[in-house]
Amino acid sequence: MSDEDKKKERLARLRKVREENKKCVEKATAGWKANNAVRKEITGAMKGAPRTVPEIAQLSGVPAHDVLWHVTAMKKFGQVVEEEQEGGYYRYQLAGKAEP
Repeated sequence: MSDEDKKKERLARLRKVREENKKCVEKATAGWKANNAVRKEITGAMKGAPRTVPEIAQLSGVPAHDVLWHVTAMKKFGQVVEEEQEGGYYRYQLAGKAEP
């Protein structure tokens, strides 16, 4: 088999794999876009001052359990910092935006 034939065969296999996984990729892309939209709402609600999860939920319109999930992930990746505790809730601030 020539190098050209090998290249054609490889490209054909790649096309087949892409087609077989097209729906999976589309679903993952849609989920990613939805999560980014929620994160945008959450970060918008967090601008200006440290906020608790219930405050963020109220300002963003995102359910508190979803806010907690996203804030926890954002904290893990250094996008959010945990501030002082108020009652039973911690306040969260966008990283790099904490006020002195």
